[in-house]
Amino acid sequence: MNTSVRRLFITVLGAPALALAVWALAVPLAGTTLTVRSGGGEQTVGPVAVAVASLLAGLAGWALLAVLERSAARPGRTWTIIALAVLALSLTGPLGGATGAAAALVLVLLHLAVAAVLVTGLVRR
Repeated sequence: MNTSVRRLFITVLGAPALALAVWALAVPLAGTTLTVRSGGGEQTVGPVAVAVASLLAGLAGWALLAVLERSAARPGRTWTIIALAVLALSLTGPLGGATGAAAALVLVLLHLAVAAVLVTGLVRR
């Protein structure tokens, strides 16, 4: 595995690792109840959901970057703009679906943590 692919792989795995660290600080340690409105009821956001969602986001970002590197004139810039737009859209979920202010804050922090790792780590220099 070459250095570039290794770095991207570590970045994709780093996003769920950081998200799980934020979740662990907020939920078991600080005692925040992390629930969201889903359909007609409420759903608790657990560590599996956090890990899977952030891993899927990382893999999707990596795939998009790979496509852009083959088709766009400035793939890094294009990817960063798309990633930040997706982040902005993703923040509507926690802001509109969280069951309280603490849950909304933690969910926003989770989104920002994953985005920070992926936006800075996936763009190839």
